[in-house]
Amino acid sequence: MAPSFDDSSSLFNFVVRDGNGVKGIVDLGLSKVPQAYMQPPKERIDKQNASKHEQPPIDLSRLGGPDHDEVVKEIVRAAETLGFFQVVNHGVPVELLESLKDTAHNFFSLPPERKAIYLTEVSPTPLVKYGTSFVPEKERALEWKDYISMQYTSDAEALEHWPIECREVALEYLRTSIGMVSKLLEVLMGNLGVKPEDSKIDALFDKKMINMNFYPTCPNPDLTVGVGRHSDMGTLTVLLQDGIGGLYVKIEDDIDFGKKGEWIEIPPIPGALVINVGDMLQILSNGKYKSAEHRVRTTSTKSRVSIPIFTIPKPTEKIAPLPQVVEKDGIALYREFVLADYMNNFFGNAHDGKKSLDFAKINSA
Repeated sequence: MAPSFDDSSSLFNFVVRDGNGVKGIVDLGLSKVPQAYMQPPKERIDKQNASKHEQPPIDLSRLGGPDHDEVVKEIVRAAETLGFFQVVNHGVPVELLESLKDTAHNFFSLPPERKAIYLTEVSPTPLVKYGTSFVPEKERALEWKDYISMQYTSDAEALEHWPIECREVALEYLRTSIGMVSKLLEVLMGNLGVKPEDSKIDALFDKKMINMNFYPTCPNPDLTVGVGRHSDMGTLTVLLQDGIGGLYVKIEDDIDFGKKGEWIEIPPIPGALVINVGDMLQILSNGKYKSAEHRVRTTSTKSRVSIPIFTIPKPTEKIAPLPQVVEKDGIALYREFVLADYMNNFFGNAHDGKKSLDFAKINSA
């Protein structure tokens, strides 16, 4: 039954509980955004006054040649300042990236009942979750986004349990990206004094998850957000964005191309992948690397997709600043914790900037 857009309870049930998602209400025909999706003014994204990130992408093919040291410096500098950078010649075939975008659009255009079988309460597998927004029950305003999340344990389990409509292309994306993640972590951890052969590097991306995010066209993009302000909780995120754009990152400290507190757009570059630092890398580096606070704008012209791979240590892993970094700094900024506890805190609260890090901060008030 169609919901009343003015009745928040009816709308919530239709979108969240019944699994129709934001796409479900858009398909009913919307001339204006329902109240439940209207963000408070301070959370809205001012597209007009945001500058664009003009830094060229980092060419990863140069890591193996005479420019190796220069490329290492570029990666480290990006991780220490913005926490976001783009890479090309990353080893993931461009045709695969195009196929991924098409597959995501095709998945979200399936009938609602086909997607709703993966709602948390009924999903036939704990590896796959379909939903909308982030933590709808706890949000003051809902995010204008639907998603399917696929957790990786093994190729065999992915091929058995992930949705048939996207399993093969998603698995290939994961397979071809992991070598790049390993290289980047070797560079970033090496800069902190961890040797490439150290098993700690592999432990940092033991758990992997792929999401396909769908941002339907929105009648009032200025009033909504696709994803609210947050940092990713894992180690490194690999993100494929389509050509529409709408990804914004907050500048944490004054840098060459922006001032502290400003939001900067990461424009899509054909064939490039976006890399961003997660909370775990900020903690391990004792704050040297910055997990990037970011958010996503909606658009009125065309539905948008993005496909992130999240790499995370295993939930039983103990996380704390690296001893060699603490020794140099003279003080640890974060306490030791078990990752599962951090995850419970992260996924149990609505997006709120980098507040997730307070869980691990020493003497956080």
